[in-house]
Amino acid sequence: MSSHPSPTTALRDELRSAPSSRVLVLNSGSSSVKYQLLDMRDSSRLAVGLVERIGEQHSRLKHTPLAAGGESREWTGPIADHDAALKAVSAELAKDGLGLDSPELAAIGHRVVHGGKHFTEPTVIDDAVLAEIERLIPVAPLHNPANLTGIRTAQQLRPDLPQVAVFDTAFHTTMPESAARYAIDVETADRHRIRRYGFHGTSHAYVSRATAELLGKAPEDVNVIVLHLGNGASASAVRGGRCVDTSMGLTPLEGLVMGTRSGDLDPAVIFHLARVGEMSIEEIDTLLNKKSGLIGLCGDNDMREIRRRIDEGDQRAQLAFDIYIHRLKKYIGAYYAVLGTVDAIAFTAGVGENAAPVREAALAGLEQLGLAVDAERNAVRGDGPRLISPAGARVAVAVVPTDEELEIATQTYALVGNA
Repeated sequence: MSSHPSPTTALRDELRSAPSSRVLVLNSGSSSVKYQLLDMRDSSRLAVGLVERIGEQHSRLKHTPLAAGGESREWTGPIADHDAALKAVSAELAKDGLGLDSPELAAIGHRVVHGGKHFTEPTVIDDAVLAEIERLIPVAPLHNPANLTGIRTAQQLRPDLPQVAVFDTAFHTTMPESAARYAIDVETADRHRIRRYGFHGTSHAYVSRATAELLGKAPEDVNVIVLHLGNGASASAVRGGRCVDTSMGLTPLEGLVMGTRSGDLDPAVIFHLARVGEMSIEEIDTLLNKKSGLIGLCGDNDMREIRRRIDEGDQRAQLAFDIYIHRLKKYIGAYYAVLGTVDAIAFTAGVGENAAPVREAALAGLEQLGLAVDAERNAVRGDGPRLISPAGARVAVAVVPTDEELEIATQTYALVGNA
């Protein structure tokens, strides 16, 4: 038998001799829990995982212990609810010496989609915070209930530990009223909390700051247009580190063409579908959120598949791509006007980071604005932040991989790490 400790044992011994430095990040969906455990001494990931199909007979848990150098483990079977899911996660972490009962765990950071206009920063969760998140359910009926379930379950497992809510909407609360207000009756809007909140805030915050770092500047010295292009997509105008406009609104439906969401459309389309199409509100909601966007236009919401079809001469795929790019280009131009001076355009998320044709097409014809991509740089794939604009370009064009989990962990630890 070797006299050297195993990687897991060595890691456990090292962390037990260190101050509380770990943050567990939880992203609780209606039937899933994504999680990452990070060591904030160096922002390294100790473990990542996913529980999906919660409430079904064939639930699935995939766990990868990165710090211990172990291989991924998968488990399939019934997981009745989020309480059972988090207990299963805790058991997997414990196998690697990283259990939730560890004194090295400083806090649990929770992604909460909707924080309204009042939660402008990460917040330690107490009864009043829980009540406000619950009060916001009508404006986030698909997300906030699941976020609440994850929080309450985590509180039961570690009632002694700080639980921190990091809100998707918080980064956008710096928008001026001229950008956040809809032009409807003020009393009606205030009574029903109708305004533009924006989403993907943790991504926009992280990417705008990382873009400034890539340019060798402080965030307060840089104006950035961030394009978060995934299955859900949003744009933001960030002036000196503060969001001044964003494309999503009261809900994530507004704005860019997305994988399954329509983005902007004439509100009267809804009235027309109800009156002439005799569709119910629920049917229209499903149409606009789940059967529109790219999938509604061409039957695919995977940009790789759409590009493959285009290469084969598929006209529906080409039209879907053209509509997607047209809307994206409109927002780039609009946010250029809002900011006045732009230092950088940053592409991020699955499509933004990986689809070179999207980046090229989005900026084609905008050379008079100082916007261009270098074809050779744009074609190169990489893991880290990189510039794809020509050398000496007036406006930098960057690809910046987003890291929402690290952003949540960083904000959480900054709030409670010294407590």
